[in-house]
Amino acid sequence: MLSKLRSDIKAVFDNDPAARSTFEVVFTYSGLHAIWAQRVAHAFYKRKWFSLARFVSQFSRFMTGIEIHPGAVIGNRLFIDHGMGVVIGETCEIGDDVVIYQGVTLGGTGKEKGKRHPTIGNNVVVGSGAKVLGSFRVGDNCNIGSNSVVLREVPDNCTVVGNPGRVVRRNGERVGDRLDHTRLPDPVIEMFRAMQKEIDGLRTQVEDLRGPGHKGE
Repeated sequence: MLSKLRSDIKAVFDNDPAARSTFEVVFTYSGLHAIWAQRVAHAFYKRKWFSLARFVSQFSRFMTGIEIHPGAVIGNRLFIDHGMGVVIGETCEIGDDVVIYQGVTLGGTGKEKGKRHPTIGNNVVVGSGAKVLGSFRVGDNCNIGSNSVVLREVPDNCTVVGNPGRVVRRNGERVGDRLDHTRLPDPVIEMFRAMQKEIDGLRTQVEDLRGPGHKGE
C-alpha cells in the first residue's frame, strides 16, 4: 500500500511541472485525494458494502469535484490534472500511467446492464472536456483530444479528435508530446486544406491557358 501511495505521488511530479514539493502534492492536489478516496470506496464495494462505498465516493465528490464510482477499476499511477467535473462510471476500467484532464466523462450511453462504460488502456491521455461513452476499449498509447466525443473502439497507438471522434494514425505511433493535447491534427481540416490547395492549382492552370493578355470578366 505504501509503495502504491508513493507511485501516485511520483505520477504527479512526472506529469505536472507545477508540482513543487511532496507536502504540496499530498495536501493540495484534489485529483490525488479523489484517487485515494476511490481506493477506499472500491475496497468497501468489493465487500458488498455498497452504501458505505457510495458515501465515501459522494463525500469525495463534494470535496474534490471529481466523481469516481466505487465500482470503477483504476490502475497504477493515474494522474487527474485539476479534475473538476471529471466523471468515471461504475464499470469503467483504467490502465496504468493514464492522464485525465478536467471535464472528462468516462460514461455509458443508456440504461443497459452489465459492462456499459469504457476500458482505457495503458499510457493514455484524455484531454480536457473529452467524452468517452460506451462499452468499448481505448487502446494503449492513445491520445483523446480536448472536447472529443468517442463512441467506438480505438486501436492502440492512435489519436482521436472531433465530435464524433475520428482516429488519426501516424505510422502506428503516438502523435507528438503525450501531454500536449492542444495540438492534435484534425482530419477534416486537413481534407479542406488539401481541397483548397487543389483548387488553387486548378485556378493557376486556367490562368495559364487563358494567356497573359486575357482580361478576366
